[in-house]
Amino acid sequence: MRNRPRLLDGIPEPWAVEWGEDRHGLFMSFAVDDCVQKLRYIRPGRFLMGSPESEFERFPDEGPQHKVELTQGYWLADTPCTQALWQAVMGNNPSHFRGSDRPVEQVSWDDCQEFLWRLNERVPGLQARLPSEAEWECACRARMSGRTNKEEIDLNEDGSTPILEPIAWYRKNSGKQSQPVRRKEANTWGLYDLLGNVWEWCQDYYGAYKAESCIDPTGAPMGSRRILRGGSWNSPSRSMRVAVRNGYSPGDRRNNLGFRLARDQGDG
Repeated sequence: MRNRPRLLDGIPEPWAVEWGEDRHGLFMSFAVDDCVQKLRYIRPGRFLMGSPESEFERFPDEGPQHKVELTQGYWLADTPCTQALWQAVMGNNPSHFRGSDRPVEQVSWDDCQEFLWRLNERVPGLQARLPSEAEWECACRARMSGRTNKEEIDLNEDGSTPILEPIAWYRKNSGKQSQPVRRKEANTWGLYDLLGNVWEWCQDYYGAYKAESCIDPTGAPMGSRRILRGGSWNSPSRSMRVAVRNGYSPGDRRNNLGFRLARDQGDG
């Protein structure tokens, strides 16, 4: 594995239909038929995972907060998987709230594995996968350390987050349904809808954190549930925090469960 993506040397992956660098960083896109999905490069680095015990409205499973180092960069889709992309790959649309630019939902973790297999058959070399929980949180934080991925959002006097409308679709503003992607502000790394809209499946089993620092964690070694992150259109404001975790059976399908694609940085 290289310690840098080949795009840093000006060489895109063979499957890329567009690529470059903008104010958010490096990006590449792949296409299935007429559906194009952009991927953003997330550089390796260190961050504090979870929330401190002092965080307002904290859930117990968000701690202990611990140091994490990701030694390899990776690529992450700038949006949750849309219904258009799912349809292009799978030939069907299981979603309850229909719209080609809305996130696909009512997909289980197991369904995601079938999608990934078919997508990687369609786009040789892409090697798409689900992100690890640590990769998801690192990307969502984008080097921010607060409750949300917008450091400039100040807290109310009671410690709660006052204004979520610019960054997230949640219970208060969603109209009781999912919404088209890219309608809210992106975070520093150019990623949309990480908080709200749909919960996003991660690769890891759901399990308790350890207090020790860790390098490239992959979650619990076994379990009956898989991790979901980010909250959804029907979540309360308490769940619009970067550290919030959830876990469902890998066969569960609900109208607020979706996912986001990831891939390794590439061998070059």
